[in-house]
Amino acid sequence: MFVPLERLINLEEGYRQTFQVGGRSVLLLVLDNQPLLIEDRCPHQGAPLSRGTLTNGILRCQRHGIEFQLPGGQSLQPSCPGLNLLKPAYEGDRIGVDI
Repeated sequence: MFVPLERLINLEEGYRQTFQVGGRSVLLLVLDNQPLLIEDRCPHQGAPLSRGTLTNGILRCQRHGIEFQLPGGQSLQPSCPGLNLLKPAYEGDRIGVDI
């Protein structure tokens, strides 16, 4: 089932918004003109990544400073797993997720 999140026309560089989908928080952001969908939860201790900083393709968790390389989601700290990336789905003029 397609769950629409945002109109494509609204997606521009620097876009960042969270959505509730199927009982979990999802972060939609645009980096290098590419939309990325990420579970809004740091795999280290569950802090919301939407509150983190994004600089030069590195998403840094606000709580403990764990860093992730985007767009792939790999953790830059060996003790932490990578991000849970979701595959964007498209329908008409909208981006969303299939659940």
